[in-house]
Amino acid sequence: MASPARASLERRLGPLDAAAIVISNVIGVGIFITPGFVATLVPNRLAILGVWVLGGSLAFAGALAYAELSARQPEAGGEYVYLREAFGSLAAFLTGWTSFVAGFSGAIAAGGVGIAVYLNRLVPGAGSEAPLAAWHIGPLAVTLSVRAFVAIATIFALALIQIRGVGIGRVVQNSLTTLKVTALVAFVVIGFIVAGISGNAAYATEAPVRSSGLLLALVPVMFSYTGWNAAVYVAEEIRQPVKNVPRALMIGTGVTVALYLALNALYLRVVPQEQFAGATAVGEVAAERLFGSTAGVLFAVVAVVIILSSLSAMTTAGPRVYFAMARDGVFVPAAARVHPRYRTPAVAILAQAAWSSLLVLSGTFEQLLTYTGFGVILFSALAVLSLFFVRRTAKQDAVFRAWGYPWAPALFCIVGFAIVANTIVEAPGPSRAGLIVMAAGIPIYWWVKKTKRAEGKRQRAQG
Repeated sequence: MASPARASLERRLGPLDAAAIVISNVIGVGIFITPGFVATLVPNRLAILGVWVLGGSLAFAGALAYAELSARQPEAGGEYVYLREAFGSLAAFLTGWTSFVAGFSGAIAAGGVGIAVYLNRLVPGAGSEAPLAAWHIGPLAVTLSVRAFVAIATIFALALIQIRGVGIGRVVQNSLTTLKVTALVAFVVIGFIVAGISGNAAYATEAPVRSSGLLLALVPVMFSYTGWNAAVYVAEEIRQPVKNVPRALMIGTGVTVALYLALNALYLRVVPQEQFAGATAVGEVAAERLFGSTAGVLFAVVAVVIILSSLSAMTTAGPRVYFAMARDGVFVPAAARVHPRYRTPAVAILAQAAWSSLLVLSGTFEQLLTYTGFGVILFSALAVLSLFFVRRTAKQDAVFRAWGYPWAPALFCIVGFAIVANTIVEAPGPSRAGLIVMAAGIPIYWWVKKTKRAEGKRQRAQG
């Protein structure tokens, strides 16, 4: 293995490869679920589309800010790198710690379980929760079931693919993303063709919308857009990153916004309000109304492809954060090792897979995601805020400069911090638990730093 001090990754990805990571990281089965919650807050079809446009605009503003930050510092790690430079190593560590404990790992665990649930419709028994074995790891109770086994097998299969190198990982990721986008486009196009026979829009409500409802609706919408920044995590592996990372962010975000708007327009076309508002699976309702009894199987197949694509993207992106942290000496040193043959952060990839699997076995991923969900928006807002510091202190201009500066990034930060504050006020219990989870990384940070200093002194004494 390469020495952590000299660890580096190879630039083998192009802008479309990175854009595929963005698209896959953002688009999951959430777009089939979230619109129902949005409709309860803004019971007006134009307002529903409007809030998705607003959320997409904010995501694009964030992507533009990240594009400039990445152009200035084209390293692996994403916001970890930007927070490190603007706010110090502890703030940077906390974003990486949250990503490892919950952000990426928890989402991967949830996706693995989702694969098993949807496979159960195609292969009965694949989603069985019946315990096969149970034991304790310290205070943690873990249970093995067929569902857990399928989820863990999926997680490790994707991890092993990513370890084998950027080349094979790129082929798998691009293939899954192409299948995902093709399936969603086909769903929208065929759906509108079928719906065209039935007459007017099923959801025709034009009820008045309060500004408070519009702001609250932005919360699930912004969560649905989470992942628009995925390309910056692999910036160190993108060819000509100063030019291609901004391209990847804009292409990926643009495609995502267009698909989200098209899907919501289709839902409004075919799903009546009484089935739309509050529904936990608007996508399935739309599929059933369009395609009848075959919808369940079709939806399960599409869902499996969508989740696999998302899991592949997160398996790629997350470990680059831990790799960057370890290379800086604020995470376990092994995570900075690069595989001598495949040139990938193999240890970091395996560590993420192992932790995600433990979350599957313990069933704690749902709580962690609930507790730390606002942290994703918080750290993204802080990263965008760092652009203002960079603009004032940078010694040279970047080749790419964020469009709409300073108003677009300022609006993104204001909305992001408002969402975080609202979450803390409206859900103090989960928010408090999330802050505790984040703060739990502080003693680990100081322990790693202390160990690193002690190792440095020992090496100097021996030298």
